[in-house]
Amino acid sequence: MNKRLIIVSGIIAGFFGVLLVRFGNPANMGVCVACFVRDISGGLGLHRAAAVQYIRPEISGFILGSFIIALFVGEFRARGGSSPIIRFFIGMAVMIGALVFLGCPLRMVLRLSAGDLNALVGLFGFIFGIYIGVLFLRRGFSLGRSYNLSSGNGMAIPVLAIILVILLMTAPIFIFFSESGPGAARAPFLISLAAGLIIGMVVQRSRLCQAGCFRDLMLIKDPHLLYGSLAIFVAAFIGNMALGYFKFGFAGQPVAHTDGVWNFLGLAVVGLGATLLGGCPLRQTVMAGEGDSDAAMVFLGLLFGAAFSHNFGLAASPAGVGAAGQWGAVIAGAFLLLVGFTFTLPKVKIPVKGGVTHER
Repeated sequence: MNKRLIIVSGIIAGFFGVLLVRFGNPANMGVCVACFVRDISGGLGLHRAAAVQYIRPEISGFILGSFIIALFVGEFRARGGSSPIIRFFIGMAVMIGALVFLGCPLRMVLRLSAGDLNALVGLFGFIFGIYIGVLFLRRGFSLGRSYNLSSGNGMAIPVLAIILVILLMTAPIFIFFSESGPGAARAPFLISLAAGLIIGMVVQRSRLCQAGCFRDLMLIKDPHLLYGSLAIFVAAFIGNMALGYFKFGFAGQPVAHTDGVWNFLGLAVVGLGATLLGGCPLRQTVMAGEGDSDAAMVFLGLLFGAAFSHNFGLAASPAGVGAAGQWGAVIAGAFLLLVGFTFTLPKVKIPVKGGVTHER
């Protein structure tokens, strides 16, 4: 993969991560897959947390941008069948962890670039979770192979993305819009959609992935994807400094809390889940756009995980993480460990003729 492409992809993601804040998105949340999917879940009425309800067009942009460029270069391929139900529940677990931290791995990088040291604690947790996932991978973890499917399977999430755009534009009575809080902070529709389309296209081409960069570094000593995450950080850091958004420290950071234990553990859950899935929330969303129905199940898991988190009080707030959220993160982590052990096949000695055995 071209190093220049991954760096340019990171620069573009980091640039829009700051520019969208300038145009109205929440501070340190120009781009955040977990936060935006949570808002969509609320906008559809799947949860009733009034402060986080809005059909974010960036998410539709990620999906449709990936879909368009995949079609153009001949990489759109409907595929699936790799433990789809398990992937759905892993997606839910990842969302629970992300909402305990208050952001996905991409927002973690953007928060770091704006001086939020709580995200540095989260980064350590994220790397720890990935390390645990890599241990499973080294022992043979697999959710099974995927298979080619009829094209209609690959079209499901792009069609959903179009429906979400239509709902946002027509604003029927059953759609919810926040009047205050993060859900009420939004960049203009066309700018948000255009940014999403561009990010979706470049991520589809570069395979940019925050989880993949550390996974590959640990597993095969390949720093290629890490260049993309570093490019996001550098581009966003320059933008935050230029626009006066940089604020160094723990306290008073926008849409963040200072509970270090749960910042660490929340993103540890995300790191482990993303490693078992084969990609971070942004990568899964983009893969859903290029026809991967397993990634589509992860996306739906994120959507319903956000609803579950807010309906049952698991999501954190700037005030901290409640008891329900703490238990939610622990249970989500335990579930991921169970999946890791269950889908890691032990080597079995098989006798063959001549008294010699081999391992499989």
